[in-house]
Amino acid sequence: MRIMTGKLKGRVIKMPPGIRPTQNRVRKAIFDILGDISGLSILELFAGSGAVGLEAMSQGAVELILVESDRNCCLAIEKNIESLKVSGCRLYPLQAEEAIKMLYKARKRFHLVFLDPPYYTGLGKKILQMLAGYDILAPNAFIIVEHFRRDDLPVTLGALNLFKQSRYSDSVLSFYRKNVPESNISRNL
Repeated sequence: MRIMTGKLKGRVIKMPPGIRPTQNRVRKAIFDILGDISGLSILELFAGSGAVGLEAMSQGAVELILVESDRNCCLAIEKNIESLKVSGCRLYPLQAEEAIKMLYKARKRFHLVFLDPPYYTGLGKKILQMLAGYDILAPNAFIIVEHFRRDDLPVTLGALNLFKQSRYSDSVLSFYRKNVPESNISRNL
């Protein structure tokens, strides 16, 4: 897998064994929908290889926190950070729930949170609920959840509102925004 755009375009990302990486066309769609992300702070939960976050850094994000609990994935992420020479990037080898609590206590705020939990576990909804409850989102922050098409995620959750869904085979990207009026919600499946 390679970085698709930005200053690191064409550079190789190492994949750990046994993961379901976010495919190139899905990564491209994420950044096409978001547009300019220069200067943003990014949190990637269930980071796997870190591909989405590293793509964000290539496109001008200034801070990236990668959270991953699997040892093999952490080793791959460390190699990717080292080989790409990305500054402003940190890896936390934790469960997503632990990381959210730690980041909340540290008063961190993120403009964009991406999560791609293992399918068939219900973790997408659980982590979304935690993100709604723990104030680690900047005003007007985005959350993107990559999930199985049959997973039922809420349309609203606290200050989070679903405003777009895009389907890619069996995967769906659900885009949430903090503080968006409910009248702006649309579903595009």
